[in-house]
Amino acid sequence: MDIARVPASPHGRYVVAGVGTVLLVAAAAGIARLKPAVPVVERASVVIDTVQRGDMKREVRGPGTLVPEKVRWISAVTSARVERIVAQPGQAVTADSVLIEMSNPDVQIQALEAEQALSEAQSRLADLSVQLHGGRLTQQGVVAALRAQNEAAKKESAAADGLVAQGLVSTLERDRRRLADEETSARLKVEQERLELIANTVDVQLGMQRRQIERLQAIATFQRGRVEALVVRAGQDGVLQELALQPGQWVNGGTTMAKIVQPAGLKAVLRIPETQAKDVALGQAAAIDTRNGIVAGKVSRVDPAAQAGTVTVDVALEGELPAGARPDLNVDGTILIEQLKQVLYTGRPTIGREGANVQLFRVDADGDGAGLVPVRLGRTSANAVEIVEGLQAGDRVVLSDVPRADGATHIRFD
Repeated sequence: MDIARVPASPHGRYVVAGVGTVLLVAAAAGIARLKPAVPVVERASVVIDTVQRGDMKREVRGPGTLVPEKVRWISAVTSARVERIVAQPGQAVTADSVLIEMSNPDVQIQALEAEQALSEAQSRLADLSVQLHGGRLTQQGVVAALRAQNEAAKKESAAADGLVAQGLVSTLERDRRRLADEETSARLKVEQERLELIANTVDVQLGMQRRQIERLQAIATFQRGRVEALVVRAGQDGVLQELALQPGQWVNGGTTMAKIVQPAGLKAVLRIPETQAKDVALGQAAAIDTRNGIVAGKVSRVDPAAQAGTVTVDVALEGELPAGARPDLNVDGTILIEQLKQVLYTGRPTIGREGANVQLFRVDADGDGAGLVPVRLGRTSANAVEIVEGLQAGDRVVLSDVPRADGATHIRFD
């Protein structure tokens, strides 16, 4: 039996559509009014510290190395070939210890030539001395003979004057004797001046030759030093730290061959970040961690310039070095800037600089979560920071960086 169908009313469809639209709008409004889910952070992944009130040490830290205070670099005095390596790096040496033996025939020949030139100059000095002194003695004999002749001529001239008055000698003979007296007097004066000139020039000529010998002596000494330098010695007590040569290698003059250090006299050279180095000053106390003990020291030098974002600071070590301390050993240094009395402080967070305003997560009273609070930081240290505003003693804050999705102001710990 057929049943007649009744056509659907169009008004019913409109009603259903309207009801659906209303439900969708209501659902959207409800969702919009829902609060975002609180981010969950694993407790083990964050660093939490407690705010304290008390004395706070302002410190700066930096890595560094132990460096010898006394270092001797040995350079080649002259070009030569390495014949034998006597010492090895790490070996204790004395000032007379032989490190390297080298050879250069040209240097040895030049030393022999310098010795020969010195010997010849010394022989010339001896010959010149004999010649000059002999010439002076000869001139002294000439002067003595003329003096005797002059005295005799004077007497004969005086005697001739008396005999002329008696008519025993002619005036011609008297004049001849007077001329002989004048002649010998003039010759005596000339020879005396010549003797004085010879006497004066003896010392001058001998002095010039002696100065020439001194110059040749210096040259010979220098050449002997070059020969002696072919046997390279340590020059001071210590430890041979570097020697990078091989037998048969040719070394040019001035080339650095070896490095001698005194391990007992070490200092720490720290690299302090330039942002923290502004308060470092001479005389401040420091502690150097050698990984095998801590050594006390004081700042002895601060480099006036920064390099690669760090400032070099030298620390003179005052305590006894622990076993195993040696040059170029990596160390960590902590420098005490000042001691702050009765301040509010906590561990240094990953964000914020000295005097900055930051937001930190403060742990809730129940310990299950943390909320953001504005905090004003004060003076900073290597691992602590002064709290000026925003926190109280006993508050616990998250120091590590916490990701905050959608600007959440509260986190929950898992």
